[in-house]
Amino acid sequence: MAGTWTPDSWRAMPICQVPDYPDAARVAAVEADLGALPPLVFAGEARRLKAALAEVAQGKAFLLQGGDCAESFAEFTANNIRDTFRVLLQMAVILTFGAACPVVKVGRIAGQFAKPRSASMETIDSVSLPAYRGDMVNGMEFDPAVRTPDPDRLLRVYHQSAATLNLLRAFAQGGFADLFQMHRWTLDFVRGSPAGNAYEDTANRITEALRFMEACGITGDSVPQMRETEFYTAHEALLLNYEQALTREDSLHPGEFFSCSAHMLWIGDRTRQLDGAHVEYMRGVANPIGLKAGPSMTEDALLRLIDVLDPHNEPGRLTVIARMGADAAASKVAPLVRATKREGRQVVWACDPMHGNTVKTASGYKTRSVDRILSEVRAFFDVHQAEGTHAGGVHFEMTGRDVTECIGGAHKITEARLGDHYHTHCDPRLNANQSLDLAFLIAEGLKQTRPTGQLAPPGLAAAS
Repeated sequence: MAGTWTPDSWRAMPICQVPDYPDAARVAAVEADLGALPPLVFAGEARRLKAALAEVAQGKAFLLQGGDCAESFAEFTANNIRDTFRVLLQMAVILTFGAACPVVKVGRIAGQFAKPRSASMETIDSVSLPAYRGDMVNGMEFDPAVRTPDPDRLLRVYHQSAATLNLLRAFAQGGFADLFQMHRWTLDFVRGSPAGNAYEDTANRITEALRFMEACGITGDSVPQMRETEFYTAHEALLLNYEQALTREDSLHPGEFFSCSAHMLWIGDRTRQLDGAHVEYMRGVANPIGLKAGPSMTEDALLRLIDVLDPHNEPGRLTVIARMGADAAASKVAPLVRATKREGRQVVWACDPMHGNTVKTASGYKTRSVDRILSEVRAFFDVHQAEGTHAGGVHFEMTGRDVTECIGGAHKITEARLGDHYHTHCDPRLNANQSLDLAFLIAEGLKQTRPTGQLAPPGLAAAS
């Protein structure tokens, strides 16, 4: 990876998982239009997130990352944004109590519109068309006109992301995120959940803590931090022409470049080639970045990637997001954790228990089991407890909507019910109830490991 980095140096590298646009001139025109538009986020915001993730790397904070598998144009409503934001904040309150430390909240939102695919073409009844790669590229309908990659969708993504960010900032700073209100909504969930008794102790302890604070005069009216929150956005940096168009040099720190499409970007497990375009682009932007690590990741490959992506070993710069599957989580994560510890690499370790646990039912639905999701989280946290390292956080695909896409949870969604509200444009997501189920179970496991009130390397053996 030697050589001078520029925002377009990735174009000289091999690239995969990108659409084949039929009109190169139109692509260039759209890129120019995007390059003239205002940034969606600012360098100072990305720096604040990096500082918060540095605290996670040192075991002083916990990362909660979640949101849609793939955002869509059709489901773009204020209510959907609000509901997902609300559930993430409720999860954060529960996890803050369990970990006894701040929770850094990062949404898969306002930019998560493109998805890698295992095959570039899809064939139905002897007809082959380009695979659906997310609304950023083409449409879901199996129609030649809709499946043809359309660069104008990049502009639509920008404008929808701008509107989403505007609403998220209003929610985060305008009182919607009030800690007392968040917990009241959580209490409503506990009362209506079949597992309410199991969660009642944690909920009651949070209530006691809030009442104590209120009695001391610490309310949203007296302490603005109680009704406001920091909320950041992230997405997979798949379409690099979009990222390049929104790359800006920091006016306060000449020579530093940020992707201003999101606060945080990550490299997917399919695009992490050391000599590839995605690694080349990401090594040069100053945002905090993520790196997905699937079962094929080796110790040597991970350390080489860290050398390129985080050469200065900067805490908060790099988050390694393990996505191994429940059966392989312990055996695959442990050697990678040991390797980074041995080499003194200060990365954040997070667990994505979604992607390795996807199955297809006999009825044709892709789904995930809540039990297997929790099993992978348990294994991930237990590895860190055994190694004396920090299990930094979790990364979920979830929604605030009442979907039926994942099996299990306290409300016991069965395979027979998957068709009731199966709305995903790509992979199955946890619904609001399942997300809160997992937050309570993880919080219980975290709570068992912090007798001194400090965040200890957590194991989740008790969270069952």
